[in-house]
Amino acid sequence: MSKESKNSTLVHAGRSKNRTFGIVNPPVFHASTVVFDTLDEMKRAGAAQHEIMSYGRRGTPTSFALCEALTELSDGAGTVLYGSGLAAVTHAILAFVATGDHVLIPDAVYEPTRQFADEILSKFGVAVTYYDPLIGSGIAALIRPETKVVFVESPGSITMEVQDVPAIADAAHKAGAVVILDNTWATPLLFDAFAHGVDVSVLSLTKYMVGHADALLGSATANAATIDRLRKGGGLLGTNAAPDDVYLALRGMRTLAVRMKQHQAAALEIAHWLDARPEVDHLRHPAFPSCPGHDIWKRDFSGSSGLFSFVLKDGNPARVKAFLEGMTYFKMGFSWGGYESLALAYGAVTKIRTASHWDGATVIRLHIGLEEPQDLIADLEAAFGRYHAV
Repeated sequence: MSKESKNSTLVHAGRSKNRTFGIVNPPVFHASTVVFDTLDEMKRAGAAQHEIMSYGRRGTPTSFALCEALTELSDGAGTVLYGSGLAAVTHAILAFVATGDHVLIPDAVYEPTRQFADEILSKFGVAVTYYDPLIGSGIAALIRPETKVVFVESPGSITMEVQDVPAIADAAHKAGAVVILDNTWATPLLFDAFAHGVDVSVLSLTKYMVGHADALLGSATANAATIDRLRKGGGLLGTNAAPDDVYLALRGMRTLAVRMKQHQAAALEIAHWLDARPEVDHLRHPAFPSCPGHDIWKRDFSGSSGLFSFVLKDGNPARVKAFLEGMTYFKMGFSWGGYESLALAYGAVTKIRTASHWDGATVIRLHIGLEEPQDLIADLEAAFGRYHAV
């Protein structure tokens, strides 16, 4: 599906009349118990619980609509919803591993994913190896007979390395491993996960899909070979998503294409301005040659989003504090992907790296929202003024 066709899919997917009664926005269904008049009716619902209501936790017309839309948007075989993006990551991994198995995870991964691997997978007897995100086909040397999952996140959290997903997926599949991708940064609009060899594509819908910083939600869309196992794992672990949050994701996705265009354009304008600043050592924006994996981004992605980082030449903590505090538009917050601009500093990247080098430089990560770019630039200009005043 072309990027332009996906723009149209965002508007129309998940609006089947048999569930929405022709209503433009699929209604919110709050439900636990579903009642039946006959045993045959009950059996039919149980056999098709991802399409027909059988019990609230297994899905409602609201969640069926979002799953249908995400599956169509991603060209997948089916989608499972979760209460957060992190829940989508952890449940997706758990669906494919058991005691004695081995998982490969990139060194630049989202920190809570790393904490889950270190503190939860280890308790279950699942071994984890972190790898250099730029390893590409070299990952074959790290794959063991017991490797069941190769996890990828491209670009990486904070430092934005772009991974060679097709090369990694090829090596993983030759060894019989499943490839799970955190595709939150790009969304299915900018990176076609399944066309590049991914088996399960995870999204923190909290970010760009919801887009308004008011709901927690995650999803995992799988190919035909893995969807049944993913669904079974979610069902046995009691996976569920709140109906009101599902509704907010459905509403948010209708405007995703136009919001992503604005996020991209504004972020590029601000990144070019930062690239000329004397305080900036280099940009970690996939569209810039200074970002590791830039050539892969050019080959595999159809655009960029609003999240990127830059490295300061002088990461003096007092200066960084002065830079971040006192902003008019940029605020500090742990999420991103909404309409608001955010800024965070990372001065201890080395503490969450074990397989790839980081020289200790301070990283500032920005999410560029929907404000006027010149207002954001003025905000950053004033921030640098405070930075120099220390």
